Amino acid sequence: MEPLKLSRIATALNGEYNTDTPVNAVCIDTRKITPGCLFICIKGARFDAHQFANEALEKGAAAVMIDRDITVNGPFIRVADTTEALLNLGAYYRSLFNIPIVGLTGSVGKTTTKEFTYLVVSARYNAIKTLGNLNNNIGLPQMLLQMDSSTQAAVIEMGMNHFGEISLLSRATCPTVGVITNIGVSHIENLGSRDGILQAKLEICHGLKKGSPLILNGDDDKLSTVNDNDYKIYFFGINNGDFVAKNIVESANSTTFDIHYFGKVQSVKIPTIGIHNVYNALAAFAVGYVLNINPQDAADALADYVPSGMRQRIVQVGDITSIEDCYNASPDSMRAALRTLHDAAGNRKIAVLGDMLELGDYSRQAHSSVGDMVAENGIDYLFAYGSDARYYVEQAKAGGCSNAYFFDDKSKLSKKLLEVSGPGDAVLFKGSRGMKLEEIMDIVYKEWEN
Repeated sequence: MEPLKLSRIATALNGEYNTDTPVNAVCIDTRKITPGCLFICIKGARFDAHQFANEALEKGAAAVMIDRDITVNGPFIRVADTTEALLNLGAYYRSLFNIPIVGLTGSVGKTTTKEFTYLVVSARYNAIKTLGNLNNNIGLPQMLLQMDSSTQAAVIEMGMNHFGEISLLSRATCPTVGVITNIGVSHIENLGSRDGILQAKLEICHGLKKGSPLILNGDDDKLSTVNDNDYKIYFFGINNGDFVAKNIVESANSTTFDIHYFGKVQSVKIPTIGIHNVYNALAAFAVGYVLNINPQDAADALADYVPSGMRQRIVQVGDITSIEDCYNASPDSMRAALRTLHDAAGNRKIAVLGDMLELGDYSRQAHSSVGDMVAENGIDYLFAYGSDARYYVEQAKAGGCSNAYFFDDKSKLSKKLLEVSGPGDAVLFKGSRGMKLEEIMDIVYKEWEN
Protein backbone atom coordinates (compact mmCIF):
# COMPACT_ATOMS: atom_id res chain seq x y z
CA MET A 1 0.00 0.00 0.00
CA GLU A 2 1.20 3.49 -0.84
CA PRO A 3 1.20 5.79 2.24
CA LEU A 4 -1.97 7.80 2.80
CA LYS A 5 -2.59 10.47 5.40
CA LEU A 6 -5.57 10.25 7.75
CA SER A 7 -6.82 13.57 6.41
CA ARG A 8 -7.04 12.12 2.91
CA ILE A 9 -8.76 8.98 4.14
CA ALA A 10 -11.21 10.99 6.22
CA THR A 11 -12.18 13.08 3.20
CA ALA A 12 -12.71 9.96 1.07
CA LEU A 13 -14.83 8.27 3.76
CA ASN A 14 -16.66 11.34 5.07
CA GLY A 15 -15.09 10.73 8.46
CA GLU A 16 -13.27 12.79 11.06
CA TYR A 17 -9.82 12.47 12.59
CA ASN A 18 -7.93 13.88 15.57
CA THR A 19 -4.31 13.90 14.36
CA ASP A 20 -3.09 13.83 10.78
CA THR A 21 -0.57 11.07 10.25
CA PRO A 22 0.41 8.78 7.38
CA VAL A 23 -0.45 5.07 7.33
CA ASN A 24 1.23 2.50 5.11
CA ALA A 25 -1.01 -0.56 5.48
CA VAL A 26 -4.37 -1.72 6.80
CA CYS A 27 -4.87 -4.38 9.46
CA ILE A 28 -7.92 -5.88 11.19
CA ASP A 29 -6.11 -8.38 13.47
CA THR A 30 -3.86 -7.29 16.33
CA ARG A 31 -1.79 -10.44 15.81
CA LYS A 32 -0.77 -9.09 12.40
CA ILE A 33 0.03 -5.49 13.30
CA THR A 34 2.84 -3.95 11.27
CA PRO A 35 4.55 -0.64 12.13
CA GLY A 36 2.72 2.32 10.62
CA CYS A 37 -0.51 0.49 9.75
CA LEU A 38 -4.10 1.62 10.19
CA PHE A 39 -5.94 -0.76 12.52
CA ILE A 40 -9.62 -0.95 11.58
CA CYS A 41 -11.89 -1.93 14.45
CA ILE A 42 -14.32 -4.39 12.86
CA LYS A 43 -17.26 -5.68 14.88
CA GLY A 44 -17.65 -9.40 14.18
CA ALA A 45 -20.20 -11.99 15.24
CA ARG A 46 -18.12 -13.07 18.24
CA PHE A 47 -16.03 -10.03 19.13
CA ASP A 48 -15.70 -6.28 18.71
CA ALA A 49 -12.20 -5.13 17.77
CA HIS A 50 -12.84 -1.71 19.32
CA GLN A 51 -11.69 -3.27 22.60
CA PHE A 52 -8.26 -3.80 21.03
CA ALA A 53 -7.81 -0.26 19.66
CA ASN A 54 -5.23 0.87 22.20
CA GLU A 55 -3.46 -2.49 22.11
CA ALA A 56 -3.04 -2.00 18.36
CA LEU A 57 -1.44 1.40 18.94
CA GLU A 58 0.88 -0.08 21.55
CA LYS A 59 1.98 -2.74 19.05
CA GLY A 60 2.95 -0.14 16.46
CA ALA A 61 -0.17 0.85 14.55
CA ALA A 62 0.04 4.47 13.40
CA ALA A 63 -3.70 5.03 13.89
CA VAL A 64 -7.00 3.24 14.43
CA MET A 65 -10.36 3.50 12.71
CA ILE A 66 -13.44 3.48 14.96
CA ASP A 67 -17.17 4.02 14.58
CA ARG A 68 -18.14 4.81 18.18
CA ASP A 69 -17.00 6.96 21.10
CA ILE A 70 -14.17 5.20 22.89
CA THR A 71 -11.02 6.49 24.53
CA VAL A 72 -8.17 6.21 22.06
CA ASN A 73 -4.62 6.93 23.21
CA GLY A 74 -3.35 8.09 19.84
CA PRO A 75 -4.36 9.06 16.30
CA PHE A 76 -7.75 7.87 15.12
CA ILE A 77 -10.27 8.34 12.36
CA ARG A 78 -13.99 7.98 13.14
CA VAL A 79 -16.51 6.82 10.54
CA ALA A 80 -20.17 5.81 10.56
CA ASP A 81 -19.47 2.08 10.14
CA THR A 82 -16.00 0.53 10.07
CA THR A 83 -17.02 -2.50 7.96
CA GLU A 84 -18.53 -0.31 5.27
CA ALA A 85 -15.60 2.09 5.56
CA LEU A 86 -13.11 -0.73 4.90
CA LEU A 87 -14.81 -1.58 1.61
CA ASN A 88 -15.13 2.11 0.70
CA LEU A 89 -11.46 2.68 1.49
CA GLY A 90 -10.56 -0.22 -0.80
CA ALA A 91 -12.72 1.32 -3.53
CA TYR A 92 -11.14 4.75 -3.10
CA TYR A 93 -7.64 3.32 -3.13
CA ARG A 94 -8.38 1.26 -6.24
CA SER A 95 -9.48 4.46 -8.01
CA LEU A 96 -5.92 5.74 -7.71
CA PHE A 97 -4.65 3.04 -10.10
CA ASN A 98 -5.14 2.93 -13.86
CA ILE A 99 -4.26 -0.74 -14.42
CA PRO A 100 -5.95 -3.90 -15.79
CA ILE A 101 -7.99 -5.61 -13.09
CA VAL A 102 -9.67 -8.96 -13.70
CA GLY A 103 -12.82 -9.52 -11.62
CA LEU A 104 -13.69 -13.18 -11.36
CA THR A 105 -16.63 -15.12 -9.93
CA GLY A 106 -18.58 -18.34 -10.47
CA SER A 107 -20.20 -21.22 -8.62
CA VAL A 108 -17.35 -23.71 -9.04
CA GLY A 109 -13.71 -23.39 -10.00
CA LYS A 110 -13.26 -19.67 -9.43
CA THR A 111 -10.22 -20.09 -7.19
CA THR A 112 -8.45 -22.47 -9.60
CA THR A 113 -9.39 -20.18 -12.49
CA LYS A 114 -7.97 -17.27 -10.50
CA GLU A 115 -4.69 -19.16 -10.12
CA PHE A 116 -4.52 -19.96 -13.84
CA THR A 117 -5.45 -16.37 -14.70
CA TYR A 118 -2.84 -14.92 -12.38
CA LEU A 119 -0.17 -17.02 -14.09
CA VAL A 120 -1.27 -15.82 -17.51
CA VAL A 121 -1.51 -12.16 -16.47
CA SER A 122 1.88 -12.40 -14.77
CA ALA A 123 3.41 -13.41 -18.10
CA ARG A 124 3.23 -9.74 -19.03
CA TYR A 125 2.48 -7.73 -15.87
CA ASN A 126 3.71 -7.50 -12.30
CA ALA A 127 0.41 -8.67 -10.84
CA ILE A 128 -1.23 -9.43 -7.51
CA LYS A 129 -4.03 -11.90 -6.85
CA THR A 130 -6.61 -12.63 -4.18
CA LEU A 131 -4.98 -14.65 -1.43
CA GLY A 132 -6.77 -17.51 0.33
CA ASN A 133 -10.45 -16.83 0.82
CA LEU A 134 -10.20 -13.03 0.93
CA ASN A 135 -13.04 -12.67 -1.58
CA ASN A 136 -15.78 -11.02 0.50
CA ASN A 137 -16.55 -7.52 1.75
CA ILE A 138 -13.85 -7.82 4.42
CA GLY A 139 -11.16 -9.63 2.45
CA LEU A 140 -11.52 -8.02 -0.98
CA PRO A 141 -10.72 -4.44 0.11
CA GLN A 142 -7.66 -5.76 1.94
CA MET A 143 -6.48 -7.21 -1.37
CA LEU A 144 -7.10 -3.94 -3.22
CA LEU A 145 -5.06 -2.18 -0.56
CA GLN A 146 -2.12 -4.50 -1.33
CA MET A 147 -1.52 -2.62 -4.60
CA ASP A 148 1.41 -0.23 -4.73
CA SER A 149 3.42 1.70 -7.31
CA SER A 150 4.95 -1.53 -8.64
CA THR A 151 1.59 -3.21 -9.29
CA GLN A 152 0.72 -3.40 -12.99
CA ALA A 153 -2.36 -5.67 -12.83
CA ALA A 154 -4.57 -7.54 -10.39
CA VAL A 155 -6.73 -10.66 -10.41
CA ILE A 156 -9.53 -10.30 -7.88
CA GLU A 157 -11.88 -13.13 -6.89
CA MET A 158 -15.42 -12.33 -5.74
CA GLY A 159 -17.57 -14.65 -3.63
CA MET A 160 -21.12 -14.31 -2.42
CA ASN A 161 -24.00 -15.89 -0.52
CA HIS A 162 -26.82 -13.44 -1.22
CA PHE A 163 -28.09 -10.98 -3.81
CA GLY A 164 -26.27 -7.66 -3.82
CA GLU A 165 -22.94 -8.90 -2.49
CA ILE A 166 -21.09 -9.18 -5.79
CA SER A 167 -22.57 -5.83 -6.81
CA LEU A 168 -20.83 -4.19 -3.83
CA LEU A 169 -17.57 -5.99 -4.53
CA SER A 170 -17.62 -5.19 -8.23
CA ARG A 171 -18.39 -1.51 -7.65
CA ALA A 172 -15.44 -1.36 -5.27
CA THR A 173 -13.10 -3.21 -7.64
CA CYS A 174 -14.18 -1.60 -10.93
CA PRO A 175 -12.72 -4.51 -12.94
CA THR A 176 -11.58 -3.89 -16.50
CA VAL A 177 -12.26 -7.54 -17.39
CA GLY A 178 -15.07 -9.70 -16.00
CA VAL A 179 -15.06 -13.53 -15.82
CA ILE A 180 -17.83 -15.93 -14.76
CA THR A 181 -16.80 -19.59 -14.65
CA ASN A 182 -20.23 -21.25 -14.43
CA ILE A 183 -23.65 -21.23 -12.77
CA GLY A 184 -24.12 -24.10 -10.30
CA VAL A 185 -26.28 -24.62 -7.23
CA SER A 186 -24.05 -23.29 -4.44
CA HIS A 187 -26.10 -20.98 -2.16
CA ILE A 188 -29.30 -21.94 -3.97
CA GLU A 189 -31.10 -21.85 -0.60
CA ASN A 190 -30.49 -18.09 -0.50
CA LEU A 191 -30.97 -17.34 -4.19
CA GLY A 192 -33.97 -19.56 -4.96
CA SER A 193 -32.92 -21.08 -8.29
CA ARG A 194 -30.09 -21.26 -10.81
CA ASP A 195 -31.71 -18.29 -12.57
CA GLY A 196 -31.32 -16.43 -9.28
CA ILE A 197 -27.69 -17.51 -9.09
CA LEU A 198 -27.16 -16.27 -12.66
CA GLN A 199 -28.66 -12.92 -11.71
CA ALA A 200 -26.40 -12.68 -8.66
CA LYS A 201 -23.24 -13.60 -10.58
CA LEU A 202 -24.02 -11.09 -13.33
CA GLU A 203 -23.80 -8.38 -10.67
CA ILE A 204 -20.11 -8.42 -11.56
CA CYS A 205 -21.15 -6.13 -14.41
CA HIS A 206 -22.24 -3.44 -11.93
CA GLY A 207 -18.65 -2.25 -11.60
CA LEU A 208 -17.54 -3.19 -15.11
CA LYS A 209 -17.18 -0.24 -17.46
CA LYS A 210 -19.38 -0.33 -20.56
CA GLY A 211 -17.60 -1.87 -23.52
CA SER A 212 -15.27 -3.95 -21.34
CA PRO A 213 -14.64 -7.68 -22.00
CA LEU A 214 -16.95 -10.12 -20.23
CA ILE A 215 -15.70 -13.71 -20.45
CA LEU A 216 -18.32 -16.45 -19.96
CA ASN A 217 -18.59 -20.24 -20.12
CA GLY A 218 -20.30 -20.96 -23.45
CA ASP A 219 -21.10 -24.55 -22.43
CA ASP A 220 -23.02 -23.44 -19.35
CA ASP A 221 -26.73 -23.54 -20.12
CA LYS A 222 -27.36 -20.31 -18.21
CA LEU A 223 -24.32 -18.24 -19.16
CA SER A 224 -24.67 -19.18 -22.83
CA THR A 225 -27.94 -17.22 -22.90
CA VAL A 226 -26.34 -13.95 -21.79
CA ASN A 227 -26.63 -11.27 -24.48
CA ASP A 228 -25.68 -7.78 -23.37
CA ASN A 229 -24.60 -5.20 -25.92
CA ASP A 230 -23.08 -3.09 -23.15
CA TYR A 231 -20.10 -5.46 -22.96
CA LYS A 232 -17.79 -7.27 -25.36
CA ILE A 233 -18.76 -10.87 -24.57
CA TYR A 234 -16.38 -13.75 -25.22
CA PHE A 235 -17.40 -17.37 -24.69
CA PHE A 236 -15.09 -20.27 -23.87
CA GLY A 237 -15.93 -23.95 -23.91
CA ILE A 238 -15.39 -27.43 -25.26
CA ASN A 239 -18.53 -27.50 -27.38
CA ASN A 240 -19.23 -23.81 -27.98
CA GLY A 241 -17.39 -20.53 -27.82
CA ASP A 242 -14.82 -18.14 -29.18
CA PHE A 243 -12.14 -20.15 -27.37
CA VAL A 244 -12.74 -23.88 -27.84
CA ALA A 245 -10.63 -26.75 -26.49
CA LYS A 246 -10.14 -29.65 -28.89
CA ASN A 247 -7.99 -32.81 -28.98
CA ILE A 248 -8.14 -33.16 -25.20
CA VAL A 249 -5.84 -35.91 -23.92
CA GLU A 250 -5.47 -36.75 -20.21
CA SER A 251 -2.51 -38.65 -18.79
CA ALA A 252 -1.76 -39.60 -15.19
CA ASN A 253 -1.05 -36.06 -13.98
CA SER A 254 -1.49 -33.71 -16.93
CA THR A 255 -3.83 -32.72 -19.74
CA THR A 256 -3.00 -31.50 -23.23
CA PHE A 257 -5.38 -29.79 -25.63
CA ASP A 258 -5.54 -27.31 -28.46
CA ILE A 259 -7.30 -23.96 -28.09
CA HIS A 260 -9.01 -22.85 -31.30
CA TYR A 261 -9.75 -19.12 -31.33
CA PHE A 262 -10.46 -16.66 -34.11
CA GLY A 263 -8.85 -18.81 -36.78
CA LYS A 264 -5.77 -19.61 -34.69
CA VAL A 265 -4.66 -22.65 -32.67
CA GLN A 266 -2.58 -22.75 -29.50
CA SER A 267 -1.41 -26.01 -27.93
CA VAL A 268 -1.58 -26.13 -24.14
CA LYS A 269 -0.46 -28.54 -21.44
CA ILE A 270 -1.64 -28.17 -17.84
CA PRO A 271 -0.14 -30.20 -14.98
CA THR A 272 -3.48 -31.44 -13.67
CA ILE A 273 -6.42 -33.54 -14.86
CA GLY A 274 -10.17 -33.13 -15.11
CA ILE A 275 -12.31 -31.57 -17.82
CA HIS A 276 -13.29 -28.82 -15.42
CA ASN A 277 -9.65 -27.72 -15.34
CA VAL A 278 -9.69 -27.44 -19.12
CA TYR A 279 -12.52 -24.93 -18.70
CA ASN A 280 -10.55 -23.08 -16.01
CA ALA A 281 -7.50 -22.83 -18.27
CA LEU A 282 -9.64 -21.72 -21.22
CA ALA A 283 -11.03 -18.83 -19.19
CA ALA A 284 -7.51 -17.77 -18.21
CA PHE A 285 -6.29 -17.98 -21.82
CA ALA A 286 -9.22 -15.80 -22.91
CA VAL A 287 -8.20 -13.21 -20.31
CA GLY A 288 -4.71 -13.28 -21.79
CA TYR A 289 -6.16 -12.69 -25.25
CA VAL A 290 -8.13 -9.59 -24.24
CA LEU A 291 -5.07 -8.24 -22.40
CA ASN A 292 -2.89 -8.73 -25.52
CA ILE A 293 -0.66 -11.33 -23.88
CA ASN A 294 1.34 -13.42 -26.31
CA PRO A 295 -0.51 -16.76 -26.74
CA GLN A 296 2.63 -18.87 -26.38
CA ASP A 297 3.55 -16.96 -23.23
CA ALA A 298 0.04 -17.64 -21.92
CA ALA A 299 0.37 -21.36 -22.71
CA ASP A 300 3.77 -21.50 -21.02
CA ALA A 301 2.29 -19.81 -17.95
CA LEU A 302 -0.57 -22.33 -17.74
CA ALA A 303 2.02 -25.11 -17.70
CA ASP A 304 3.43 -23.67 -14.46
CA TYR A 305 0.20 -24.22 -12.50
CA VAL A 306 0.62 -25.95 -9.13
CA PRO A 307 -2.53 -27.17 -7.31
CA SER A 308 -2.70 -25.52 -3.89
CA GLY A 309 -3.96 -26.77 -0.58
CA MET A 310 -6.45 -29.60 -0.96
CA ARG A 311 -7.89 -28.47 -4.30
CA GLN A 312 -7.78 -31.61 -6.42
CA ARG A 313 -4.16 -32.25 -5.61
CA ILE A 314 -3.02 -35.59 -7.01
CA VAL A 315 -0.35 -37.34 -4.96
CA GLN A 316 1.18 -40.80 -5.02
CA VAL A 317 1.05 -42.40 -1.57
CA GLY A 318 2.88 -45.70 -1.72
CA ASP A 319 1.13 -47.68 -4.45
CA ILE A 320 -2.09 -45.62 -4.20
CA THR A 321 -3.02 -42.60 -6.33
CA SER A 322 -4.77 -40.12 -4.04
CA ILE A 323 -6.88 -37.21 -5.28
CA GLU A 324 -7.17 -34.67 -2.45
CA ASP A 325 -10.10 -32.33 -3.00
CA CYS A 326 -11.35 -31.32 0.44
CA TYR A 327 -11.42 -27.53 0.25
CA ASN A 328 -15.13 -27.27 -0.46
CA ALA A 329 -17.96 -29.27 -1.99
CA SER A 330 -21.16 -28.74 -3.96
CA PRO A 331 -23.02 -30.98 -6.42
CA ASP A 332 -21.19 -29.26 -9.27
CA SER A 333 -17.71 -29.74 -7.83
CA MET A 334 -18.64 -33.31 -6.83
CA ARG A 335 -19.58 -34.04 -10.44
CA ALA A 336 -16.22 -32.72 -11.63
CA ALA A 337 -14.30 -34.65 -8.98
CA LEU A 338 -16.07 -37.93 -9.71
CA ARG A 339 -15.43 -37.47 -13.41
CA THR A 340 -11.76 -36.96 -12.60
CA LEU A 341 -11.73 -40.15 -10.52
CA HIS A 342 -13.47 -42.01 -13.35
CA ASP A 343 -10.81 -40.84 -15.83
CA ALA A 344 -7.84 -41.38 -13.51
CA ALA A 345 -5.51 -44.33 -14.04
CA GLY A 346 -6.15 -47.03 -11.45
CA ASN A 347 -7.17 -50.64 -10.89
CA ARG A 348 -10.21 -49.70 -8.85
CA LYS A 349 -11.82 -46.32 -8.27
CA ILE A 350 -12.70 -45.52 -4.65
CA ALA A 351 -14.58 -42.40 -3.55
CA VAL A 352 -14.41 -41.14 0.04
CA LEU A 353 -17.10 -38.47 0.22
CA GLY A 354 -18.05 -36.24 3.13
CA ASP A 355 -21.16 -34.11 3.59
CA MET A 356 -21.76 -31.04 1.43
CA LEU A 357 -22.58 -28.29 3.91
CA GLU A 358 -24.70 -25.13 3.70
CA LEU A 359 -27.26 -26.48 1.23
CA GLY A 360 -30.30 -25.87 3.44
CA ASP A 361 -33.55 -27.49 2.35
CA TYR A 362 -31.87 -28.59 -0.87
CA SER A 363 -29.42 -30.82 1.01
CA ARG A 364 -31.16 -34.20 0.73
CA GLN A 365 -31.87 -33.76 -2.99
CA ALA A 366 -28.29 -32.59 -3.60
CA HIS A 367 -26.74 -35.52 -1.75
CA SER A 368 -29.00 -37.96 -3.56
CA SER A 369 -27.93 -36.49 -6.91
CA VAL A 370 -24.30 -37.13 -6.02
CA GLY A 371 -25.17 -40.75 -5.26
CA ASP A 372 -26.50 -40.98 -8.81
CA MET A 373 -23.21 -39.53 -10.08
CA VAL A 374 -21.24 -42.19 -8.20
CA ALA A 375 -23.17 -44.93 -9.99
CA GLU A 376 -23.06 -43.19 -13.38
CA ASN A 377 -19.26 -42.91 -13.19
CA GLY A 378 -18.84 -46.59 -12.41
CA ILE A 379 -17.10 -45.99 -9.08
CA ASP A 380 -16.10 -49.32 -7.54
CA TYR A 381 -16.36 -48.35 -3.87
CA LEU A 382 -18.08 -45.50 -2.05
CA PHE A 383 -17.23 -44.61 1.55
CA ALA A 384 -19.54 -41.88 2.81
CA TYR A 385 -19.00 -39.91 6.02
CA GLY A 386 -21.20 -37.41 7.78
CA SER A 387 -24.94 -37.07 8.21
CA ASP A 388 -26.62 -36.37 4.88
CA ALA A 389 -23.90 -38.49 3.24
CA ARG A 390 -26.21 -41.44 3.88
CA TYR A 391 -28.17 -40.25 0.84
CA TYR A 392 -25.05 -40.74 -1.29
CA VAL A 393 -25.15 -44.40 -0.34
CA GLU A 394 -28.88 -44.86 -0.89
CA GLN A 395 -28.78 -43.51 -4.44
CA ALA A 396 -25.46 -45.10 -5.35
CA LYS A 397 -26.82 -48.52 -4.39
CA ALA A 398 -30.04 -47.83 -6.27
CA GLY A 399 -27.90 -47.04 -9.32
CA GLY A 400 -25.95 -50.28 -9.12
CA CYS A 401 -22.96 -49.44 -6.90
CA SER A 402 -23.26 -52.33 -4.44
CA ASN A 403 -20.05 -51.50 -2.57
CA ALA A 404 -21.37 -48.34 -0.94
CA TYR A 405 -20.90 -47.81 2.79
CA PHE A 406 -22.01 -45.13 5.24
CA PHE A 407 -20.00 -44.16 8.34
CA ASP A 408 -20.46 -41.69 11.16
CA ASP A 409 -17.02 -42.47 12.58
CA LYS A 410 -13.78 -41.59 10.77
CA SER A 411 -11.71 -44.30 12.40
CA LYS A 412 -14.14 -47.01 11.31
CA LEU A 413 -14.19 -45.61 7.78
CA SER A 414 -10.38 -45.52 7.72
CA LYS A 415 -10.16 -49.15 8.89
CA LYS A 416 -12.56 -50.32 6.17
CA LEU A 417 -10.76 -48.26 3.51
CA LEU A 418 -7.44 -49.85 4.46
CA GLU A 419 -9.03 -53.32 4.22
CA VAL A 420 -10.42 -52.66 0.75
CA SER A 421 -7.74 -50.56 -0.97
CA GLY A 422 -4.80 -52.14 -2.73
CA PRO A 423 -1.82 -51.37 -4.98
CA GLY A 424 -2.73 -49.47 -8.12
CA ASP A 425 -6.05 -48.13 -6.82
CA ALA A 426 -7.15 -44.48 -7.20
CA VAL A 427 -8.86 -42.88 -4.21
CA LEU A 428 -10.75 -39.58 -4.17
CA PHE A 429 -11.22 -37.63 -0.94
CA LYS A 430 -13.95 -35.02 -1.43
CA GLY A 431 -16.15 -33.09 1.00
CA SER A 432 -16.86 -29.71 2.48
CA ARG A 433 -14.00 -28.13 4.39
CA GLY A 434 -15.84 -28.52 7.68
CA MET A 435 -15.87 -32.31 7.35
CA LYS A 436 -12.06 -32.40 7.80
CA LEU A 437 -11.49 -35.45 5.62
CA GLU A 438 -7.75 -34.87 5.97
CA GLU A 439 -8.10 -36.66 9.31
CA ILE A 440 -8.96 -39.82 7.37
CA MET A 441 -6.12 -39.15 4.95
CA ASP A 442 -3.65 -38.86 7.83
CA ILE A 443 -4.66 -42.29 9.12
CA VAL A 444 -4.58 -44.21 5.83
CA TYR A 445 -1.52 -42.46 4.40
CA LYS A 446 0.63 -43.82 7.24
CA GLU A 447 -0.32 -47.37 6.23
CA TRP A 448 -0.16 -46.82 2.47
CA GLU A 449 3.35 -45.38 2.75
CA ASN A 450 4.67 -48.52 4.51
